[in-house]
Amino acid sequence: MACRITGLVLDCHDLDRLAEFWCAVLGYEVIGHEPDGLELGVPGARPGDGPPTLILARSENPRRGKLPLHIDLNPAGTGQETELARLTALGARPADVGQTGEESWVVLQDPEGNEFCLLRKDIGAA
Repeated sequence: MACRITGLVLDCHDLDRLAEFWCAVLGYEVIGHEPDGLELGVPGARPGDGPPTLILARSENPRRGKLPLHIDLNPAGTGQETELARLTALGARPADVGQTGEESWVVLQDPEGNEFCLLRKDIGAA
C-alpha cells in the first residue's frame, strides 16, 4: 500500500481573496471550512476524492520568496497565451525566479506572491 497526495497547503493572509483567485483558476469551490482555513476542491467532491484539494491556511506571516514546492498548471481546452491572459485578469502577476526566457513555461504569482507555473501543454477540456 502507498500514500497519495490528497491536499496541498498554502499559507496565506487573506483567505477570501486567495479562495476567490484559486477557485476561478482551477474551477474549484470551497468544500471545507475551518476556523483558520478553507479547503478548495472539485465541485461536489468530498475531501480525499478526486484530484488534490488546495487548503488555504491563515497565517499572519506567510512565507515570501521562492518556495521549494510550487504548483504547475496546464491550460485545459485553450492555449498558453489565452490562459495567461485569463490568469492575469484574475490577479496573477509575472514572477522572476531566474528564468532565462527560453523556458516553455511562464512563472506567475498569485495575489499574495505564491509562485506557480503555467505550462504550454493543452490537456484538453476537463
